[in-house]
Amino acid sequence: MVQQSLAKLIEQKDLSQTESEALMGAMMEGKMSVAQTAAALTAFRIKGETVEELTGLAASMRAKARRFPRPMTHAVDTCGTGGDGGKTFNISTAAAIVAAAAGVPVAKHGNRAVSGKSGSADVLESLGVPTQMTTDEAERALLKTNLCFLFAPLFHQAMKHVAPTRKELGFRTCFNLLGPLANPAGVTRQLVGVFDPGLTERVAQVLLSLGAERAMVVAGRDGIDEITLSDETEIGEVRDGQVHTYRITPEELGLQRAPIEELSGGDAEENARIIRSIFQGETGPRRDVVLANAGAVLTIAGTSTCIQEGIHMASDVIDNGLAQAKLEEMSRIGEEISHVS
Repeated sequence: MVQQSLAKLIEQKDLSQTESEALMGAMMEGKMSVAQTAAALTAFRIKGETVEELTGLAASMRAKARRFPRPMTHAVDTCGTGGDGGKTFNISTAAAIVAAAAGVPVAKHGNRAVSGKSGSADVLESLGVPTQMTTDEAERALLKTNLCFLFAPLFHQAMKHVAPTRKELGFRTCFNLLGPLANPAGVTRQLVGVFDPGLTERVAQVLLSLGAERAMVVAGRDGIDEITLSDETEIGEVRDGQVHTYRITPEELGLQRAPIEELSGGDAEENARIIRSIFQGETGPRRDVVLANAGAVLTIAGTSTCIQEGIHMASDVIDNGLAQAKLEEMSRIGEEISHVS
C-alpha cells in the first residue's frame, strides 16, 4: 500500500482520503522507512495537498492522538501553522487569553517555535502558564479557568516516528498544516492561521469535512498567519455547513492600519513582556491586532455576532483588567495542578 501511494504521489496523482489516512497511519506507526517518509513529504510538498488528502491525513493524526475522556466540543482552539516569516509576537496566544477572560472556553493546541523565536509553548512558559498538562490536568484547567494548553508532542506521541525526518528535510511540509487540524480535544470551533492566503478556502473545507461547526481560517496578505493590520486578511469561514470566503481590512474592523514592523516580537521573554504590557494598558497596533483576533474567537464561539462586536467586547475585557487577571489565574492553577498531581 505504501509503495503504491508513493508511486501515485511521485507521478503527481492525488490520493483518496482513504489512501491518505492509511499512509499517515503507516507513518505514525513507524511502518515506513526514513526514505519512504521523506519521499512522501517531499512529493506532497511538490504536488500540493488536496482537501481529500489533508482530511485523510488529519483524521489519522486525530485517531492516533492521546484522547480526552470527554471531547471538549464546546471549546475553541486558536492555532496557527507558523512558518509565516513575519516574526510577529504571539498574537493568537494573547487572543486566546483574552477570549478565555471573556468567558469562552479555549483549548489551545500548540508547540514550540516553528518560525521566529517563540512558539505558543515558549511564551506561555515565560508567562508562568503551565504547558505540560496531561488530559486530566487540561480538563481540570479548562473547567476551572476556561483555558488550557495542549502541548502537541505530549498528545501526538506517534509524531516521534517522523520528527527526525522533518528536521532533516528542513522545508515546510504537510505537517505544518496538519498541526492546527489535529487538536486532540475534539473541538469543533477554531481560529486557524495559515501562512498562505491561497490556503484559506482549502483548509476551511478540510475543517468542514472533519466536522467543524464554526471556524475561520485566516491569512494576512502581508504574510502573517493572523488577522493583520498592515494589509487585507483573507478568510475562509465555516458557517452553517458551508465555506464562505471573503477579505477584510483593518478599516472595516474599525482599527487603524499599521506597518507589519509594529507587530514584530522577539524571543519568548520579549513576547511575554509585550503581552503583559498589552494586558496592563498599552495602546497601539499590538493591542489592536490582539483585539482583532480575539474578536474573531468570540465570534466563532457565538459570544459576539461579528468580529467588530467581538473587538469591542475584547477591548472591555482588557480595560477592566480581566485579561491580566486570567493570566494570573492560569499561573496559579499551574501550581495547584502540580500539587494535585
